[in-house]
Amino acid sequence: MTKKNKQLADTVYLILAALFIASLVASNLIFQKFFYWEPFGWYRFEISVGILPYPITFLITDILSEIYGKKKANQVVIAGIFASFFSMIIIIIADFAPAIESSPVNDEVFHQVFGVSPLAVFASMIAYLFAQFIDIRIFHFWKKQTNGKHLWLRNNFSTFASQFMDTFTVLFLLCSFHILPWTIFTSLLISGFLFKVLIAALDTPVLYGIVFLFRRRFHLGVGQEILD
Repeated sequence: MTKKNKQLADTVYLILAALFIASLVASNLIFQKFFYWEPFGWYRFEISVGILPYPITFLITDILSEIYGKKKANQVVIAGIFASFFSMIIIIIADFAPAIESSPVNDEVFHQVFGVSPLAVFASMIAYLFAQFIDIRIFHFWKKQTNGKHLWLRNNFSTFASQFMDTFTVLFLLCSFHILPWTIFTSLLISGFLFKVLIAALDTPVLYGIVFLFRRRFHLGVGQEILD
């Protein structure tokens, strides 16, 4: 690889890592708002807005796994852990800082919105660890089994399994911490998992397009990765 291509590959890697971390942290901060979605008319999704940026993280780890390799994908996952815990520390400090009388957001409102975020971040991180490492491991298992072919197979198989683990674990912990009531556990699990499966299926053409551009730009063969 030429020096110019290496610099470009490094820049793209940093951009993807930044998008991954931003999506992860944002999903932890906005999760308390829930909404419904009826795209087909016969099923009503009831899900947290925190789920909206989260599938982006799995798409990015699949791109990194396919183009940059397992090691680089794992590095971004670990960086996401540090970023999330750092954001949790900032939230705790901000929650303890007393608001002045003229503050547009008083202590009560701030605590109501962000006060449970540290517990949510903890729950999310446990689920995130399980899900992301499962996603990367399964992705590379199928990549090896198919000799780098059938990208759709490893993309969807890895994402379906990891997304179920993520959804179940985070909801179980949030209900155990009494952040969410157990009465909505099953409905949120079904809605959350089905939503993630739908998004994973829809992002498969996006993954193919991005991988195609990478292979063409960096002259990579099927199953070939950018080397350090």
